[in-house]
Amino acid sequence: MSDHLKPLHWVGSSKKDLLAMPSDVVDVFGFALHLAQSGKKHDQAKPLKGFGGASVLEVVEDHMGDTYRAVYTVKIAERVYVLHCFQKKSTKGIETPKQDIDLIRERLKAAQAHAKGA
Repeated sequence: MSDHLKPLHWVGSSKKDLLAMPSDVVDVFGFALHLAQSGKKHDQAKPLKGFGGASVLEVVEDHMGDTYRAVYTVKIAERVYVLHCFQKKSTKGIETPKQDIDLIRERLKAAQAHAKGA
């Protein structure tokens, strides 16, 4: 693998949302995104259910009793698109809340449209 990094694209408010998280969480997610840019996968990166295989990945990090997630895809146009960064507030176990899934779907479409125009 070369030292070439895929460009990183932030969709919607994902960068602002990430930077509002605790610094320890930002470090983990930043490292995971850096690995994605270099064609590797973070140990904590798992396919997000409902998006067909490994096209959309999420990294989950717990910090002081709260759970944070970063969702991204590496399957569009040799880029890493960060789709959503959020604190999980669902009370229904580990399931990702519907409004977050809907937002991820919407931003995935926006990323695909951006790639077509790029």
